[in-house]
Amino acid sequence: MGKLLAKEREVVVPGQIISEGMDYLPSTGTYRLKEQVIVNRLGILNVDGKVLKVTPLSGRYLPKEGDTVIGKVEDILMSGWRMDINSPYSAVLPLREASFDFIKKGADLSKYFALDDYAVVKITSVTTQNLVDLSAKGQGLRRLRGGRVIKVDCNKVPRIIGKQGSMVKMINDATGCRITVGQNGVVWFMGEPQMESAAFKAIRLIEQEAHTQGLTDRVKALLDELTKDYKGGKDE
Repeated sequence: MGKLLAKEREVVVPGQIISEGMDYLPSTGTYRLKEQVIVNRLGILNVDGKVLKVTPLSGRYLPKEGDTVIGKVEDILMSGWRMDINSPYSAVLPLREASFDFIKKGADLSKYFALDDYAVVKITSVTTQNLVDLSAKGQGLRRLRGGRVIKVDCNKVPRIIGKQGSMVKMINDATGCRITVGQNGVVWFMGEPQMESAAFKAIRLIEQEAHTQGLTDRVKALLDELTKDYKGGKDE
């Protein structure tokens, strides 16, 4: 019978044996050697049923087709926009994928996306040469106006979002901020200044302590403390 030798969300190191027997299956960050599953990167152990995966503690975002990301316009081209997606590779948003409207040849493209604008976009393709194409056509994809943008470790994004969006919902409920988390580690949020500050501190806490137990309770306590005076003033 297989035996798990490490706990869910435990920090594991390369060479560490995390299971014995054939019941558990290796996935990202692990490999099998005979009847053992062994870690090949420093990270956090995730146990999904019988599948063992290690999420790196840090690292740059590597684009993947289908990911929803937040990009920043860094150049306006004849054929679209070049965007920084917080990755070693820049990406292009082609004209045909920028809007459901027909964009005439020679149109002022800055009316759609100007330099330094942020936008929620989807990665439609990644070539073997790491050329990345984007689309702004789809539910939730849009130009972002106002608000605040911060970068977090992309490997902490699942923890910031939470199971079925639970962590983001908790921050939203406490602060009233609209929040969008890109899978590339770029986060946008907008609300009252004091509430934006509370959301920022909560997100940073999650990022710093993503690997620890009891994090949800600590984030809730922080939000309660940061928003109590504001909520009290609103109730009066």
